[in-house]
Amino acid sequence: MISARIKELRVEKKISQAELAKAIGYGHAIISFWERGEKKPSSDAIIALAKFFDVTTDYLLGLSDN
Repeated sequence: MISARIKELRVEKKISQAELAKAIGYGHAIISFWERGEKKPSSDAIIALAKFFDVTTDYLLGLSDN
């Protein structure tokens, strides 16, 4: 679920994987791994993503729809 949410939010914001990675302080390749579900983001990364996208961590994790 988190992989789909990350991609959905990134596309909605119209930014590239590299731009997202730079904004949250990670390498660009990791965003691709997360979006494909090959790797799971750490708790620190989930918090950074939630802050960047202005959503809750529960939303990213699929525990909430808002």
